[in-house]
Amino acid sequence: MPEKVVILGSTGSIGRSTLEVVSQHPDEFEVVALAAGSNVEEMIKQAKTFNPKMISMATKEAAEEVRQALNGQVRVLYGEEALIEVATHPDATMVVSALVGSRGLPPTLAAIQADKKIGLANKETLVTAGHIVTQAAEKAGVPILPIDSEHSAIFQCLNGERREDVRRLILTASGGAFRDWSREELVHATPEKALKHPNWSMGAKVTVDSATLMNKGLEVIEAHWLFGFSYDHIDVLIHPQSIVHSMVEFHDGAVMAQLGTPDMKVPIQYALTYPKRLPLLTKPLDLVQISRLDFRKPDLKRYPCLQMAYDAGRVGGTMTAVLNAANEVAVEQFLAGHISFLAIEQVIEQALSKHEPLANPTLEEIEEADRWARDFANRWVSMSA
Repeated sequence: MPEKVVILGSTGSIGRSTLEVVSQHPDEFEVVALAAGSNVEEMIKQAKTFNPKMISMATKEAAEEVRQALNGQVRVLYGEEALIEVATHPDATMVVSALVGSRGLPPTLAAIQADKKIGLANKETLVTAGHIVTQAAEKAGVPILPIDSEHSAIFQCLNGERREDVRRLILTASGGAFRDWSREELVHATPEKALKHPNWSMGAKVTVDSATLMNKGLEVIEAHWLFGFSYDHIDVLIHPQSIVHSMVEFHDGAVMAQLGTPDMKVPIQYALTYPKRLPLLTKPLDLVQISRLDFRKPDLKRYPCLQMAYDAGRVGGTMTAVLNAANEVAVEQFLAGHISFLAIEQVIEQALSKHEPLANPTLEEIEEADRWARDFANRWVSMSA
């Protein structure tokens, strides 16, 4: 029986790569439903290729355009409730959560509660509500299989190993577009330059997060929830080549690493087919051509967003939701040209300093903290303009 897949965020970079994997193994997968934002043209193309039973778009207008183009042959919905309906489609066996930002939390949690396996690329789901999501997955008995290349690497390195034998997890980071820039040079950083990632092809928000190293900070928090290790046992190294995707160090001094070319189809397929490994059309790794692998510790004064993520993670509760929401607003404002690159960290720092965190929050309290942080961040940007 093929794996029956729902893709949340199908028109984004992860969603498209997931559909490329599906295309390479048509006997292994069936696309049941797709969800996207406002990219009507891409959704129409995907629907005609993969024949889903249901589609969700962000707005009524986008949904109507898709519906008309498909001659009403596919059920097309819109809005937040539609995301839930797509994520819990009765025919689905696996949901790939690839939406950008905190809007990925409700449908991912609903899919878990509906007993769907989760391929998780939406790190904000665990960053904002890790305790709720992991408890729900344990209660439902469904796996959360990581799709981020770093977490997939750690997942593979831990396979068959005893937790008590692990000294630390080591997440690698490319350093983003500005990894060789000084703090003084970052004053002149622009959205156009920030989006020129040296190694990966990703969406705009994630690419900017890579440049601030907030992406790695969010991944540290995600790794804490995925693998159950304390923040004192999760480290980050800058690795410019993006060949070693992450590592696990053991108490006997052994270090296990997962290597590969920077191609998201590899971790996506591993999540979809685990524990099997199927052939995949991707560029093979040529270590002779690469010839060297470099690593360095990140300077937390140079990358304060990474330090803020560690601090917020250690506080826990609603603090990580505020961290994430303030960052989303700050990145959006930077991309729109309303604030400077360095102001991103100022927005986040101010929101964290003003927030009074709640321990073990409910989903409603997390959502309220998220709203508060967005409102605070937007007001801060308006006042500083």
